[in-house]
Formats: sequence, C-alpha cells, structure tokens
Amino acid sequence: MDEFLHYAFLQRALLMAMLGGSVCGVMGVFVVLWRMSLVGMCVSHAAFAGALVALWMGQPPLAGGLAASLAAASAVGPLAQKPGFSLDTAMGVVFAVVMSVAMLALGLLPGARTEGLSLIWGSLLTVTSFDLQLMSGTALLLFGFVTLFFKEIEAIMGQRHAAAASGIPVRGIQYACLMLMGLVVACALKAIGGLLIYALIVTPAATALQLTYRLSRMFLLSAVFGITACTTGLWLSFLWAVPPGAVIVMVSCAMLVTAMALSPKKLVR
Repeated sequence: MDEFLHYAFLQRALLMAMLGGSVCGVMGVFVVLWRMSLVGMCVSHAAFAGALVALWMGQPPLAGGLAASLAAASAVGPLAQKPGFSLDTAMGVVFAVVMSVAMLALGLLPGARTEGLSLIWGSLLTVTSFDLQLMSGTALLLFGFVTLFFKEIEAIMGQRHAAAASGIPVRGIQYACLMLMGLVVACALKAIGGLLIYALIVTPAATALQLTYRLSRMFLLSAVFGITACTTGLWLSFLWAVPPGAVIVMVSCAMLVTAMALSPKKLVR
C-alpha cells in the first residue's frame, strides 16, 4: 500500500475513484428506481461520441463529451412526449444516432487513434488536478440537489401522479436529474470510459436495492458500494497491471451478485 500511495498520479487516481464512485452511485439510484437504465446507456454513449468528435476537431474531449451528454439527456424527454413516441423509441433513436457518430468520428481520427480508443475503456491513471476539481464540483452539485429536494424526490419515487397533484414540479425535477446525469457521465468519461460508465452507474444502485427499502439508506449504500468498487478495482488493477476501468466494473458486478445471494428480500409470487 505504501508503494501504491507513493506516486502522485496514483494519489490522484484514488481520489478520482472515490469521488467518481460516490457520484455514480448516487446518480444510479435515480436511474434504477425510475427505470432509466437505457437512458443512462444513451447518455454515456453520447458522451463518448461527443468526446471523439471533439478530438477529431482538435478540441478538448471533455467539452465535446459534456455538450453531447447534456444534449442527449435533454433530447430524450421531449422526444418521449411526442405523439407516437414512447420512451423506448426515443432512446432507440438517440442511441442509434450517437453510436453512428461515435464510429464515424473514430474512423476519421488520424494516426493510431490511441487517445480515442482510451475513451472507450477510460484511464484513471491519467486524471489531472483539473479533472479532480471538476468531479468535486459535480459531486457538490449532485449531493446538494439530493439534500435540498429529498422530500420531493421521495414523493416522486413513491407516487408520481400524487406528487404532481400536490404541486411538486415532477417534470422539472426529472429534467434536472437528466441534466445531472449528463454532467456526471461527461466528468467520469475520461476516468472510467464510455462503454463502462453506464455499468458503474447502474450496478451500485442495483446492489443497494437488494439490501434496503428506504430511499435515504439506498442513496448512502449506493455511494459506499460505488466507492468500494472503484477503490478496490483500482488497487487490483495496480497489482495485476491491467486497465482499471474493466476491473472496477467486474468488482461492482461481483458485489451485485453477492448482494442478490444474501438479500433479505424475497420473491413475491
């Protein structure tokens, strides 16, 4: 462990793992309970596509990923409200567009495409101080949102129509969650990767759901599971000399399988 913490880049990676794990875990509660898993997948792939387009244009990948993820998140809701469009249809359209753009941009990149390919799997070991500052700001924004609007979120989770009837701005809170999802995905893209960030958002929350019914406890457990998966995956990747993103997701999935086996919840027939 002393050798692990001796290097500055590993210290930054560990901080990013803790911040990213907690942020993705908390964001995952919305995704899992509101059954927006496919929305999360669309947004994560949109961020990947936007980052590749930015690279092709010679711009910072973060800017492109942030713009694309926010655009995808804001497009899903209005598309789903169009006559003849369901949420599944809207997500299918968005997913097809962003993946086409991603593959086109990847093919147009000059040279060995090393930086573009690194966005697929992510690289915790290359995060900078600016990346940490950006993720810290995102964490404060997300945690502040959950704290300030917890009662409204809990009401919407329980009975959406009753919450709307009582005057709670259901649509506004849901759109805010979509925007926060886009921000979280864009900030975590460099560290985790476009193909793996979706799994890291969903699995800690799904693990927490196996162990509790209370929303407040689920937020806490999901953040803890996200941090545990990221830090453990980073440590194992250091020992095995393999990419950390894939190991993090494997650890997170192993935690989910364990929670399902030990869950006190029983199947109701």
